[in-house]
Amino acid sequence: MNKIRKNDQVVVITGKDKGRRGTVVEVRDEHIVVEGLNVVKRHTRGNPQKNVQGGIVEKSAPLHRSKVALWNPATQKADRVGIKALVDGKRVRFFKANGEMIDA
Repeated sequence: MNKIRKNDQVVVITGKDKGRRGTVVEVRDEHIVVEGLNVVKRHTRGNPQKNVQGGIVEKSAPLHRSKVALWNPATQKADRVGIKALVDGKRVRFFKANGEMIDA
């Protein structure tokens, strides 16, 4: 079970975007893409057959998952995430700071 999933609110805890918040757009193995963060300029070649214009395009690059933490709305801070099993066998994520369940 992944501790960080798509559409989660995360905070960057290290790097050039430290302290900024965003929504997870894509989750890969060890990397995640956060909307509007870690923006890089990509020089792309145009393709008239696909109607793609060339030039310099800004896009969000992947971040390693260790560089972000989940945003806890109750404490208004970044928080660590744990996983525990309920009595019915279902596994849920919870915030380590206050024990509140994320997806109940």
